[in-house]
Amino acid sequence: MSGTIRETTSVLAMGASPSLARQATQRAREGLAAVEPATSRLVDAVVHLDDTACRRPSRLPGWSRAHVISHLARNADGLVNLLTWARTGVEHPMYASHADRDADIEEGAIRPHRLLAEDLVAASQRFAHAAQTLAAAAWTTGVASLRGRTFLAAEVPWMRVREVWLHLIDLDAGYDIGDVPDNLVEDLLDGAVRQLGGRAEVPPLHVEADLPDDRQRSWEVNAGGPDVAAAAIRGDGKELLGWLTGRGSGTGLHGPLPPLPAWG
Repeated sequence: MSGTIRETTSVLAMGASPSLARQATQRAREGLAAVEPATSRLVDAVVHLDDTACRRPSRLPGWSRAHVISHLARNADGLVNLLTWARTGVEHPMYASHADRDADIEEGAIRPHRLLAEDLVAASQRFAHAAQTLAAAAWTTGVASLRGRTFLAAEVPWMRVREVWLHLIDLDAGYDIGDVPDNLVEDLLDGAVRQLGGRAEVPPLHVEADLPDDRQRSWEVNAGGPDVAAAAIRGDGKELLGWLTGRGSGTGLHGPLPPLPAWG
């Protein structure tokens, strides 16, 4: 179902069919159901830090834990902008620019722990309110990421799920890729493949995951021409997710592991 929704953004300019609208609404509801427990874990982890802990390095090069928390708050507000776009039909980008996004993160990162935590909670609540009050028909609106990739508004809750889980790991506060709930692995792999697809520095990949429910699923990333062999990589879905997103070494995977660019 989700693949059909993601592939029909261009069709929506002519109006969404009732069946697509129902699928989009269901997709959004599933995402919102996954956001809530992820956010609870995130907030709990942040609240249990202190000023000293926030200044320590995160798992992301050059970022402290405070940078990660600040980013997560601004990401929530950026996604509210996309939901505003969906609600009004008027283009409302996530961020004015990459530079503005980065400046807002840096500005927030100098705050003391208490203000960082309050900012994260407030931004998360703004996102939850905007998503929970969005009319069902608005989930079929086409919106765009800062990189220009277009998708349905129904994917916005899943973008938040991905951000919360990956950056919860980056906080280095007791979570790793193995803590990602089994029922989210396939969707997060979908997101990782879309994030890497189209980037010139990503080589052709054929990745095959052994999912937690004993299914196997494969993806093609930047498939080359007939004379270009894609690196074939297979293994546990969580380990594959960790490697694709830079949150794992991939040591348990089978196949050559070419270098990947920094996530982002």
